[in-house]
Amino acid sequence: MDEWFKIVDGCAIQVGKHDKMGMNVIPLKDLTPDENKVMTLDLLKNMDPNDVQNEKSRGQIVVEVVYKPFKDLETERDLDNPNAVGKAPEGTPSGGGLLVVIVHEAQDIEGKHHTNPYVRLLFKGEEKRTKHVKKNRDPKWGEEFQFTLEEPPTSERLHVEVLSSSKMSLLHSKEYLGYVIINLADVVTNRRINEKYHLIDSRNGQIQIELQWKTS
Repeated sequence: MDEWFKIVDGCAIQVGKHDKMGMNVIPLKDLTPDENKVMTLDLLKNMDPNDVQNEKSRGQIVVEVVYKPFKDLETERDLDNPNAVGKAPEGTPSGGGLLVVIVHEAQDIEGKHHTNPYVRLLFKGEEKRTKHVKKNRDPKWGEEFQFTLEEPPTSERLHVEVLSSSKMSLLHSKEYLGYVIINLADVVTNRRINEKYHLIDSRNGQIQIELQWKTS
């Protein structure tokens, strides 16, 4: 039971309390998922079926309940599979899919004249770029790019370049900080890959790229 006290001249004086009138439980096996149900429950002293105090009438309570399962089978499969990805949006070619490229971050990149890095993605003649990050050897982008394909890119490669540009340097306005070429066959098989790649033509530079292959 809950009690309330009032403080008077530093002393605690009991001014009220709550009495427990009764209790009951609802077995989940009696409920149908996602279906509203109105139930009338007898109030009991406790949940001991052998307690004679439960023979005394304590009134009833009417409740409306709905059972919402925490997760369905599809959610369980996704939790068991760390590489699970969602489906491609409506309108994606049925024989192909959606290639998602997420440029997370890079570490230990450095230009000779400036380090204002950005990433350029080259794939099947299409080019996409991240925003520039000024004066940062460990830039974070967290940018997502999408390519809609007519067929799985099992024989394709993604060209990833890290560059730096500066409007202050007329002779060296652009610098290459490194690149990597990623074969896409693995992402078609595994659905999701999230790895760090060593940048070619960079002393210690690395870049983290996440790839997802989504089908309808």
